[in-house]
Amino acid sequence: MRTEVQWRARARLSTEPPPQKPIYNALFLLLCMITKHDFEDMLTESQEFDSQREELIKKSRDVLKLTKQTIYAVHRDDMKDAETLVKEMQKQLKTLNEYVKKNQKMYHQGSYKVAIQEYVEAMLYYHFVRDHKLMTRSELGVETDYYLLGLCDLSGELSRKAIAAASKGKYKEPFVIKDFLDSLYELLLKFDIRDGELRGKFDSIKYDLKKLEDVCFELKLKEKV
Repeated sequence: MRTEVQWRARARLSTEPPPQKPIYNALFLLLCMITKHDFEDMLTESQEFDSQREELIKKSRDVLKLTKQTIYAVHRDDMKDAETLVKEMQKQLKTLNEYVKKNQKMYHQGSYKVAIQEYVEAMLYYHFVRDHKLMTRSELGVETDYYLLGLCDLSGELSRKAIAAASKGKYKEPFVIKDFLDSLYELLLKFDIRDGELRGKFDSIKYDLKKLEDVCFELKLKEKV
């Protein structure tokens, strides 16, 4: 018969883990090496993208600066300067788009998105004032989302121009712009706009329209038209 000491020793041995075999140790070390290399690759990829993103931000700013200068030139009625700025803006945008092609992840970065929609706004405003026409999405070579974002922003610039025109005695211009924005708003109402940013910009057209309606109503009261 086993003694109590023998029973205890047997119970203790039954709970101890089996000895590690050499093959398990080798497999564990191999997995650690693979994981380490994988993380090193991911770290390198992340660092490279951070560097690319910084360059993307710089190139996007170059485009943004020119869009603001173009819009300001149009507001000053300096179309010659605006034309020069538009050519430079298109040149910088081409450089930006070529850079984005290197890594498709950059296409979804906020700095790129803002640069494109601001470019759309500037081009739409410039050609609306110069040519009395609205450039299409295909003429600008941009995707629908970016076109709509820039198109909605156009409303604010046109509203500003209409009010400035009224103060300079160009009383018919506010009515022309009001009618255009009214037609644009009616067309955009057909879209099921759910994107938060686009929805906010779309709603701003309604407020710009209200301002212009007030301006036009006041001009009529004063018998300016």
